[in-house]
Amino acid sequence: MLVAAIASGQGKTTVTAALARRHRNAGRRVRVFKCGPDFLDPQILEAASGAPVETLDLWMCGADDGARRLAAAAHDADLILVEGVMGLHDGTPSSADVALAFKLPVLAVIDAAAMAQTFGALALGLASYRPGLRLAGVLANNVGSAHHAELLRVSLPDGIAWYGALAREAAASLPERHLGLIQAAEIADLDARLDRLAAALPAAADTLPPAVAFAAPDAAPLPRLLDGVRIAVARDAAFGFIYPANLDTLAELGADVALFSPLAGEPVPDADALWLPGGYPELHAERLAHNRQLFDSLRAHHAAGRPILAECGGMMVLFDTLTDSAGTAHRMAGLLPGGAVMQARLAALGGQRLALPEGTLRGHTFHYSRLDTPLTPALHASTPDGRPGEAVYRIGRLTASYVHAYFPSNPGALAALLAP
Repeated sequence: MLVAAIASGQGKTTVTAALARRHRNAGRRVRVFKCGPDFLDPQILEAASGAPVETLDLWMCGADDGARRLAAAAHDADLILVEGVMGLHDGTPSSADVALAFKLPVLAVIDAAAMAQTFGALALGLASYRPGLRLAGVLANNVGSAHHAELLRVSLPDGIAWYGALAREAAASLPERHLGLIQAAEIADLDARLDRLAAALPAAADTLPPAVAFAAPDAAPLPRLLDGVRIAVARDAAFGFIYPANLDTLAELGADVALFSPLAGEPVPDADALWLPGGYPELHAERLAHNRQLFDSLRAHHAAGRPILAECGGMMVLFDTLTDSAGTAHRMAGLLPGGAVMQARLAALGGQRLALPEGTLRGHTFHYSRLDTPLTPALHASTPDGRPGEAVYRIGRLTASYVHAYFPSNPGALAALLAP
């Protein structure tokens, strides 16, 4: 079942997480997927379900990739939930496109805090706007009282199921910051919050629509183009924006992945290649600045001619400085001239096509920082509609940009990028 809404901020993640935890607590095996590029919601949903959360995006990942991953999950799971992105019909492709592609029934979440009978009109619009879309039901969020819930319920037209109401509970809400939800590992009482949310769901949330069946295309095993290649991957609270499918792709290509934590004071381990994913280095800039062993090892890795792929936050720490949101500049690795500067305004958001000499990868960008550098880009990524996208910097075997690449979009290109 796909959990959607009329807009962002309606409570999709909260409801999806609550459903996942409720059914998991009932003894069911639950898998959750996320529509569209996202690293933060999946961390919460993984904590709720107890299983990795993969991405469904018809442009970045492709329909075949999504079908294969859904089918693989269905072999082990009793229930698959898919959290939508933005409003149900927003974007190209939209959550509705995903629902139609995989024949998924939709549960609509509507924040009803400031409405009554209009709730029914919105539900009717969601149900009828797109031919072929199947609305399993509607759940009201942020409901003030039993009387308020009853007003909402009776407003629904015949044929639209009432999945009940969820009251606002500050103690169970999920905290946010500039890129979205706080990372799961930073919420000390996350399990308690999830259990409270699960228990607060109405009994109607236990009712599930009929099972879905769809054909999943066969996939040939990937050639082991990185067989025996050791790839170091930074992973901690500062570098946590990693698709599970990316690590799976490295493993399928034969790579030996060595995880390390810059925040724990660890240097780059001895490896043939290095991947610095995105994350929140700006929140940990002072701590990172004191890990000179990290920066020494980064420079040594680069000087040895070994490949480095640096994405967004991973790129930011390679500049001379990183200026945080308070305006304090912190000394970084110095592999790229200039600095990354945090700003209050969103700088870029959306899909990106990364056409490198090694091949074209698809991905996305989402950042609040800007770059102040004299470095001339080697090339630019492009948006899905062909407009110029993010700058890509290349010095030796270093490839750096704001683009978060989805490795399964072109495993061959990725292997060529990281091969010694």
